[in-house]
Amino acid sequence: MKRMTIFTYGVACYLVFLGVFLYAAGFLGNFIVPKSIDSGPTSPLAVAIAVDAALLGIFATQHSIMARHWFKRAWTRVVPEPAERSTYVLFSSAALILLFWAWQPIGGVVWTVETAGARIAMQVICATGWLIVLASTFLINHFDLFGLRQVWLYLMGRPYTHLRFRTPALYQHVRHPLYLGWLLAFWATPVMTAAHLLFAGLATAYILVAIRFEERDLIRIHGEDYRAYRERVPMILPLGAKTKERAASENAAA
Repeated sequence: MKRMTIFTYGVACYLVFLGVFLYAAGFLGNFIVPKSIDSGPTSPLAVAIAVDAALLGIFATQHSIMARHWFKRAWTRVVPEPAERSTYVLFSSAALILLFWAWQPIGGVVWTVETAGARIAMQVICATGWLIVLASTFLINHFDLFGLRQVWLYLMGRPYTHLRFRTPALYQHVRHPLYLGWLLAFWATPVMTAAHLLFAGLATAYILVAIRFEERDLIRIHGEDYRAYRERVPMILPLGAKTKERAASENAAA
């Protein structure tokens, strides 16, 4: 009974994530969803910036702290270990739901792409970003990343094993194609409003900081395999093999 309960919980958390992921595309793109990044009455500038920055800060704090090894070790004394990843996914989804609900539009347009061809190009780049995000998760293991593998193995009575280190397809060109996809989705828009710019700017800053912590964890898990990978493959932009100087700079920062 306990195994089935945890499995059902993991599936439910995953379904919540799917809904949030789809809503996020509409939220940033200003289509279909009841409230988007620019819809609703605008608030005073200082209030809107403070609220929106706080909402992004809540997500960043939750997303970073709950991913750390020391937190997981303490957290699994409360939450069953097979459900730890699903709970992380659920809390991340809840933080985004809060952001969608409480987001404050700002008003004002930073740029507008006027020509039809350029607008279509921006929309294609944005859609490509979303596809890269999704494809990146499947290239490593989508179901492990979102907790389904963990609860399935527990249901089957099999122990969890860490995935072996692999660098398929996009991972041959950049170490973090998932983050590259997010950046394309955040920034490629034919109409960049002030609220969208605030979101994109703060989210980009968070990504650049989060990568440092994530790579420390990857080195702890995969050791020299990941160190060697980091030395030869660029972090986000597929600009070719890294120079020794650039690799040394990243190693020092990490």
